[in-house]
Amino acid sequence: MNKIIAIVNQKGGVGKTTTAVNLAASLALAGENILLIDIDPQGNSTSGLGISRDGLANTLYDVLSRRCGIKDVLLDTTIEHLMLVPSSIDLLGSEIELIKMESREYILSNAISETKNNYRYIFIDCPPSLGLLTLNALVAADSVIVPVQCEYYALEGLGLLTRTIRLVRGSFNPSLDIEGILLTMFDTRNSLAHQVVSEVRKHFGDKVYKTIIPRNVALGEAPSHGKPVLLYDVRSRGAQSYLSLAKEILSENGTRQRT
Repeated sequence: MNKIIAIVNQKGGVGKTTTAVNLAASLALAGENILLIDIDPQGNSTSGLGISRDGLANTLYDVLSRRCGIKDVLLDTTIEHLMLVPSSIDLLGSEIELIKMESREYILSNAISETKNNYRYIFIDCPPSLGLLTLNALVAADSVIVPVQCEYYALEGLGLLTRTIRLVRGSFNPSLDIEGILLTMFDTRNSLAHQVVSEVRKHFGDKVYKTIIPRNVALGEAPSHGKPVLLYDVRSRGAQSYLSLAKEILSENGTRQRT
């Protein structure tokens, strides 16, 4: 079954793009056809896969502006089975432009429909906000993965996001589900981090992935080389954690209860 998954958290610095790039790469290396859509104007997923945004003829901005279709902006990556829809700094203006458009919440969803069946998973890397770009991603998605940093305000941010998901269900996308909650930047030496893990598991149960992403130097260094961590240092704890997450998603997909 094909699935569109938005990777979303309104908080920045929680490992959202790191998860988008490395989970997509891990599944592609497992032989799955994967598409990663970078809907964040910062374009970190694009650069994290070694794609320079300078000189790109078309990007996601042109798709959302209805100047072209999504097939016109697809780019190959260095990983077989992994395709990218690149971001553009022009996406900063999309929030304003989308307001004027008819059915503005469904533009991305309609664009994806022409290529959805070509991929096992389509991941959407969302900006750290709950504006129209993120709303388009949530309307297009079947489910969401929520990266949560193991720090004090984790549950507060999760509460806001789950309320947003319920609102989107009620108004635009009744089938939207939480695919899973991913604990990130875990430091085994930090007692607070252990408390956060316990609290998140207590509140969200089996929606929380068993895999926990640790703080890891290789995860921080890999983007500066334009590579997923699997190509930068496959033996690192970060790389092995995302491989574990990919295996968990492939084996448990569809078994979790709706929240």
